[in-house]
Amino acid sequence: MTFSHTPDTPQEQPAAGGDRRRWFALAIVMTAAFMDLVDVTIVNIAIPSIQRNEGATFSQIQWITAGYALAFAAGLITGGRLGDIHGRKRLFLVGIAGFTLASALCGFAANPEMLVASRILQGAMAALMVPQVLSIVHATFPAHERGKVFGLFGAIVGLGAVSGPLLGALLTEWNLFGLEWRPIFLINLPVGIAGLILGSRFITESKAPRALKLDLVGVALVTLGLLMLIYPLTRGEDLGWPLWGYVSMGGAFVVLAVLVAYERRKSARDGSPLVELSLFKVKSFAAGIAVQTVFGVGLGIFFLVWTLYMQVGLGWSALRSGLTGVPFSIAVSTAAGLSVQKLVPRFGRKVLQAGALVMAAGVLVYIWEAGRYGSGITSWQMALPLVVMGLGMGLIVAPLTDAVLSQVPREHAGAASGLINTVQQMGNALGLGLVSVAFFGTMDDHLTRAALGPAYADAFQNALIWVAAVMGVIFLLMFALPKRPAQHVEGAEGPKDAAEGETAQKAALV
Repeated sequence: MTFSHTPDTPQEQPAAGGDRRRWFALAIVMTAAFMDLVDVTIVNIAIPSIQRNEGATFSQIQWITAGYALAFAAGLITGGRLGDIHGRKRLFLVGIAGFTLASALCGFAANPEMLVASRILQGAMAALMVPQVLSIVHATFPAHERGKVFGLFGAIVGLGAVSGPLLGALLTEWNLFGLEWRPIFLINLPVGIAGLILGSRFITESKAPRALKLDLVGVALVTLGLLMLIYPLTRGEDLGWPLWGYVSMGGAFVVLAVLVAYERRKSARDGSPLVELSLFKVKSFAAGIAVQTVFGVGLGIFFLVWTLYMQVGLGWSALRSGLTGVPFSIAVSTAAGLSVQKLVPRFGRKVLQAGALVMAAGVLVYIWEAGRYGSGITSWQMALPLVVMGLGMGLIVAPLTDAVLSQVPREHAGAASGLINTVQQMGNALGLGLVSVAFFGTMDDHLTRAALGPAYADAFQNALIWVAAVMGVIFLLMFALPKRPAQHVEGAEGPKDAAEGETAQKAALV
């Protein structure tokens, strides 16, 4: 999950510092943010149960996660602008109502196709809800209180990152009322309904005085281009890689080229493009966008194949798999805090590059262990590579946003922050699509039970080679980042607060 949008204009004045209602509003938007994050992390742990009980195909499994990421990415910037135009409170309430409804549809899905469609709807509703969170905070709290608020966000997101997989494991293991995996979605219903009722009472409405216009054509082109790229990747393995798939993937780059040309014209015409192309003239930002995209690809590959490896290949329970990941989450949070507070101020860009190398080292250790121990590998043996990987990831996720934004003029920091989060989600969706190649593409279609474990272990090692390669690419791309994050160019106060809030969030991201 990402918090990706802030008010476009700094003139808006926060609510009076003495209004106690603002703390109720904060609790409501934080709960919604927590619900979204948990929903993202909770699904992966339940994927094998969904596959087992619903007979979902491998491509449907990919779309249960990739569909959410794609819809979320495509709608993030537009969702923020809709809040600026029509009111952040209104869009937040529409988003949380839609997210709750989509959760119910997921929980009561009659077949895998309905579950995929409901997950896409859920991602689209999250794109309306999540961008309003920091905008509401900005409009509600005076500047001197925002540091405390962003600190709370970091703690809540960290809690969600750790508790999501465990909650998903417990709900799946308990099999409440014989519902198997369905409670992982249905648990959102009481939370969403409470947030809707309380939010309508305690959140103060706010709008941007000079909100940018919508760029629905830009959204359509981005979505079409990504679908043309990702759909053949997810379906190609099942269909034997037909010619139309290659044509579609090639056409995706044509569509994205059309997007660039259209955005350039729209920027000249009315100054409200979906993508602010002038930002790419800033070397550190262009490199950072590439890092975020590639990093998202690596994470998209790893988390899905990791879950399948443990629960299907090794035959572990959801609870054991969830507990196995706890050291990873703790390592991420610990390293993230150290990197921002102690390491980056002293060593600058080298900390991020060290993170890429450390994470790659953890991946290589994991590859060796998976081959060395085979199906007899234990949770405690996995702890070493997971902790190393977590430390590396923590060194990257927390300071990366600040490094990318450090040379961006502050008046563009809100748009830049939104774009950073959007491309990471797009990278994640692309990584999930590549699972067909990196993981499923190495296995036979018909495996006996005896051959299942070794086949999944081999496929897992192959997928980790992809992840290690991604870390190598990231290490090289980071040379284009500034050696030390500079102070933001002087300008509006609001977007800088957004970057700080996003850094607090990324400090606990898993």
